[in-house]
Amino acid sequence: MEQAAADAPGARSVPVCYRHPDRETGVRCTRCDRPICPECMVDASVGFQCPDCVRGGTSASGEPAPAPADTRPRTLAGGTLSRDPRLVTKVLIGLNLALFLVQLSLGDVFTNQLDLIGRAYFPHLTGIQGLTEGQYYRLLTSMFLHGGYVHILFNMLSLWWIGGPLEGALGRARYLTLYLVCGLAGGALTYLLAASNQPSLGASGAIFGLFGATAVLMRRLKYDMRPVIVLLVVNLIITFGVPGIAWQAHIGGLVAGVVVGYAMIHAPRERRALIQYGACALVLLVVAVLTLVRTLQLT
Repeated sequence: MEQAAADAPGARSVPVCYRHPDRETGVRCTRCDRPICPECMVDASVGFQCPDCVRGGTSASGEPAPAPADTRPRTLAGGTLSRDPRLVTKVLIGLNLALFLVQLSLGDVFTNQLDLIGRAYFPHLTGIQGLTEGQYYRLLTSMFLHGGYVHILFNMLSLWWIGGPLEGALGRARYLTLYLVCGLAGGALTYLLAASNQPSLGASGAIFGLFGATAVLMRRLKYDMRPVIVLLVVNLIITFGVPGIAWQAHIGGLVAGVVVGYAMIHAPRERRALIQYGACALVLLVVAVLTLVRTLQLT
């Protein structure tokens, strides 16, 4: 029935990307008019162009396309267009899986040296452990540790589904920066609000940041926001409804993702790098302030 309706005379069909036929899109190249998905969009002075036109290919009429001033392919956020737009996502997943295997092999002796904790004593470790003891690296290392098979499976699937398309839209450097900044923001809020002896670990803060940036991206491209809103609401219900989840990391990462994502996606072209990395620096400053405040409280 669905196929017959799609083939009926006068039925509307959604265009698909000329390079990725499985992806529907409402955006077209301003030079050749071919449909392009977010992964193929190259930001131009007016609208977006496809990679072929940017490289000096031909237009839809078959005539040579005018050579652009900057022939380097660019993503929506100004990053360099890469051959493998999911490379950083793959590396992040691989790193998380590798460290999870180390956790399984070495147990708590390894995990308790790297997870996020304010101040605590572990019998198998020497002395008091935690951020209050100057172990600030835990804000970063805890992002790559997980508490079990379900935990890492859910996070890595989310990272693949959400992270891959976002990496294609932002470019590798901006995407990695967004991921790390959101993870640190989630860790800082957890440190500030959670019990000082309550350990926390996982990539959820960074992934919630990717959720926030994805929502900003979809709004910019005028895509249907309902799927991402439903997915986000479901995740927030799980966050506050399931015991043992560090909701502070999720909220901190989400807020940072919206702020940094908005700066990266909406920054004007002439001041793009300044605004994008300035927003990242501002969020990192907030992370440093929250960390300092909590440390002073506990010492």
